[in-house]
Amino acid sequence: HTMKMSLVDGAKQALPVGVACAVVGVIIGILTLTGAASSFAGFILQVGEKSLFLSLVLTMLVCLVLGMGIPTIPNYIITSAIAAPALLKLGVPLIVSHMFVFYFGIMADLTPPVALAAFAASSIAKEPPMKIGFKAVQVAIAGFVVPYMAVYDNALMLQGEWTVLAVAYIVLKAVISIALWGAAAIGYLFAPLQWPERFFAAAAAFLLVAAVPLTDEIGFALAAVFLAWHVWRCRRATREQGVA
Repeated sequence: HTMKMSLVDGAKQALPVGVACAVVGVIIGILTLTGAASSFAGFILQVGEKSLFLSLVLTMLVCLVLGMGIPTIPNYIITSAIAAPALLKLGVPLIVSHMFVFYFGIMADLTPPVALAAFAASSIAKEPPMKIGFKAVQVAIAGFVVPYMAVYDNALMLQGEWTVLAVAYIVLKAVISIALWGAAAIGYLFAPLQWPERFFAAAAAFLLVAAVPLTDEIGFALAAVFLAWHVWRCRRATREQGVA
């Protein structure tokens, strides 16, 4: 009886995957037969010869479009079949390239104009879906940045020649960068941030993400200055409130 139920359950679980593959096969077939997929890959490779960063940005935008309104499984199949091969040819490791395109395909759920997650939340919050979508992008702004760190430093995904120290360093840098991006976007850390503080936080976060010599050192220094200033300002405000 257990074996029978296992087979039945396996068939039920496989059915959505089979349907998704069938539908995605039609989409991929159309893109392949029309030459759109190869044209896109060729364009990405052409741009990548001059700038890997521009290729990543173009790939991100395409994945955000391809992932709009599509469930998880077909989302990965489409983005990995169309966008990932171009990154692979540019030297991005297999796992990293697939995770990059899949990540942004999923981020399409909160990215306007489609933003299915925002439409689902709008019925609960009783707010316009576009308002929720743009607020979601603001809150999750760091999510659009971290995949680039994985491409420029493969140790973040345990790819390439990595060491425990290298992994610990890139994870620490990613965590600090995420915190800084979030603080700059939302405008709050331990207390509401002033605009100069938000600028310093964003600049430090950007430098920690950029894969250019000395940007890490400058980024950590800016982050330390920003944090020290913000903590000092918060403590001063607390003392003034206590005196008052």
